Amino acid sequence: MVKLNKTDKRILDLLNRDEPLTLYEIAEKLDLKPKTVFRSLRKLFENDLISSDPRTRRYSIEREEK
Repeated sequence: MVKLNKTDKRILDLLNRDEPLTLYEIAEKLDLKPKTVFRSLRKLFENDLISSDPRTRRYSIEREEK
């Protein structure tokens, strides 16, 4: 189980209610520094909570296939 901090939770909440976003769009919407967002995105990505489109560099919630 991954321990999520406040920033991680805010990012997941934003991605859950919005379309896929880039690192800079997330940072702007949450009024955070891109470096802070990057650290959280990396943790979330490594734990399979979010995915990234390598072509557009946009992040989205990792949805399970049913």
